[in-house]
Amino acid sequence: MSDDPSWAASILLDGFERVREAVEHAVLGLSPEQLLQRPGPRANHISWLIWHLARVQDDHIAALAHVLAGNEPPASRTGETPPGQLWPDWRPQFGLPYGDWATGYGQSSEEVGAFPATDAETLRGYYEAVHARTAAVVGGLADDDLGRIVDRRWSPPVTAAVRLMSILNDTTQHVGQAAYVRGLVLG
Repeated sequence: MSDDPSWAASILLDGFERVREAVEHAVLGLSPEQLLQRPGPRANHISWLIWHLARVQDDHIAALAHVLAGNEPPASRTGETPPGQLWPDWRPQFGLPYGDWATGYGQSSEEVGAFPATDAETLRGYYEAVHARTAAVVGGLADDDLGRIVDRRWSPPVTAAVRLMSILNDTTQHVGQAAYVRGLVLG
């Protein structure tokens, strides 16, 4: 890792921009029915994959921003929801049968199957909002922010750099899965 945080932030921003472009392509031109097609009876569909990657990124970036704003990092698994998520403004547009703060983590195949028909523009719009928030947080990193502890619930405690790489890794995997399913849907 470089000693120049602006270099590190620019690399992270580039990675998140690539995810944004891939999300846009994954949903482009697909109907709500196509977005719900599952390649197998227990597989994830594009709508759920894009919603899930956006929800996790929204949740984790909000938590990161909360700590970087001077608040204490979480130290126990209390299940508290980090403040500052964009999800409350988007939740009504999705009409999900899940808990208010669900991110998709650990959901069953049946829960994935219960995801309602959602249009591509809603999925893309939520992700665009999350991406803009991510770019603002990453773009505003100070010199020593990447090494700050942002989560004490793990051993070793998680730094901002590790959390950002974790988010980027997770979103890259899920958008790749969505691209794969798109290829199957379009045959």
